[in-house]
Amino acid sequence: MKVFQSVLLLVSCQFLPTLALNCEVMSGNLKQIDAGSGSVVGVNDQNEAFVLIDNTFRKIATSLKHISVGPAGQLGVDTADKIFKLQGGRFVQIQGLLKQVDAGGDQIISGVNVNDDIFCLNMDANNKWSPNTIPWVSINGKLKYFSCGPYSCWGVNSADQIWILKDVSSNACSGSGFVNIGGLLSMIEVAADGSVFGVNHQGNLYQRTGVTQSNPAGTDWISMVACPNNHKHVSFDLGFLWVVCVDGSIRRCTL
Repeated sequence: MKVFQSVLLLVSCQFLPTLALNCEVMSGNLKQIDAGSGSVVGVNDQNEAFVLIDNTFRKIATSLKHISVGPAGQLGVDTADKIFKLQGGRFVQIQGLLKQVDAGGDQIISGVNVNDDIFCLNMDANNKWSPNTIPWVSINGKLKYFSCGPYSCWGVNSADQIWILKDVSSNACSGSGFVNIGGLLSMIEVAADGSVFGVNHQGNLYQRTGVTQSNPAGTDWISMVACPNNHKHVSFDLGFLWVVCVDGSIRRCTL
């Protein structure tokens, strides 16, 4: 089934042009990157966390394996799956355990735990929270990676199948249920404007075309090339696509 779906994804893209992006090589080496609300953050293979300042990735004092920034704030998780949120200039641990966290929703937080269980936190709870009493909302399903935008969330499961959660809002982060989208991806990211990008197991980079608030699932996948070798991770914000290549090098591309 996985091979068949991979073929479907390739077939769906073969009639669309492969876009060779105009990219600039950034200094540094990362395994994961996230962009949102005008900020760019990332972590490297040593779980060192970085923030982009004056076009330079500068290390911060907190050790994290995954980091996210967006309308919901700046959050990260460490190697023990403990969750941290930036408050008053420092990272404060909040209740719960997640292996991946996302701050890209409309002031909602989302993520998945080690068992691929899916959770989110509505806007009011995010903005008026106590670190020891976090009212996480459990979402039915299993995903290994989960990312939210202004009106939908996207995720991939352990088989790399792609799912969209529609009708997501700041006060109803659990949406109306998951719908399968054709293709296979190993990671996926939704930007603050609703744009959707992902990387598959082979290191190919894709964008979902036709995504709008009235049609959040979009229409097709289009192939893109940012790295001279394969791609590892991707994020988008304010007209720039941020890409980590398989060798850890970083590209800032103009769309």
